[in-house]
Amino acid sequence: MNLYATLILAFGMSMDAFAAAVGKGATLHRPGLKEALRTGLIFGVIEAITPLIGWGIGLVASKYIMAWDHWVAFTLLLVLGGRMIIEGLSKSGAETPPPARRHGFWLLATTAVATSLDALAVGVGLAFLQVDIVMTALTIGMATTTMAAAGILLGRFIGPVMGRWAEILGGVVLIGIGCSILVEHLGLLH
Repeated sequence: MNLYATLILAFGMSMDAFAAAVGKGATLHRPGLKEALRTGLIFGVIEAITPLIGWGIGLVASKYIMAWDHWVAFTLLLVLGGRMIIEGLSKSGAETPPPARRHGFWLLATTAVATSLDALAVGVGLAFLQVDIVMTALTIGMATTTMAAAGILLGRFIGPVMGRWAEILGGVVLIGIGCSILVEHLGLLH
């Protein structure tokens, strides 16, 4: 794979993380650059690790993993998105507590894992090509770090405008990403 193909792949892999980060940023109270970088790094590191894992698995047992990765991603994103929607709907206008200043590590890591399972599948596919898997994984990780950080900062501006609906929209986006992954892998739109 040449540099341009690697960059296109990296930014393509980071789009799910960007969308999820916008939703996460919208639910926070004015997230700053520090929180954006923290979130970007969590997403980026996980997104960089998953193609390496997928590449290793691809060398051993690709057909078994590829049969289930889309179901795992769909389930995780459905649960996380559903939780966000329920929390958004359960907040009434008068009783709404102030938004959090940051998300917990495990919530971000779970979201990052769910949005990076496509990178795991890509890693499986890359095992059959002549690629520098470490450089490709690092490029995917850097692109995801950048896109997730930008998503948090964009969410900063969306959150105050949308209020509690930002959390509901964030949940819908996560469920939409999960459905998109499922539809793509099942080939339902051919």
